[in-house]
Amino acid sequence: MADRKRGIAGSATLDDLDRALVAALQADGRESFRNIARRLNVAEGTIRNRYERLSDAGVLDVVGVTNPLALGFDAMAMVGVKTSGRPQQVAEALSGMEEVSYVVIVAGQFDLLVEVVCTDHAHLLEMTERLRALDGIVTTDTFVYLKLARQSFEHGQLPRR
Repeated sequence: MADRKRGIAGSATLDDLDRALVAALQADGRESFRNIARRLNVAEGTIRNRYERLSDAGVLDVVGVTNPLALGFDAMAMVGVKTSGRPQQVAEALSGMEEVSYVVIVAGQFDLLVEVVCTDHAHLLEMTERLRALDGIVTTDTFVYLKLARQSFEHGQLPRR
């Protein structure tokens, strides 16, 4: 399985079959390769090979997506971070923290956006104190989640070029 903390892969070249496979797995990540192959009129081994290639390239990960709030993690937040210099080093440090589920370097008001998942508000407070103590972090702005209204990992397909 691909390392979900490795960052965003470069743009990959996908053909029509790759796009159809990705679409099928986005609709139902548990669908069998046999069913997908039958529907796409190719051999099951072709689907298996395509899946492995897309997975190895960092294009595709099939995982069980959960709602942390429903699992008992009672405090989630997005933290806007301003750094004193280039944000890459801070992003790497944050990526190693257990509570951090998402780190992205952005342009705009903040240098980084960091999603944290904590057991309760006391844990969230302790986590934000640890964030503020990291070298290279100048300020943080914490946006506590009140309700997870939508979480999607279906990003659709780029049009063919």
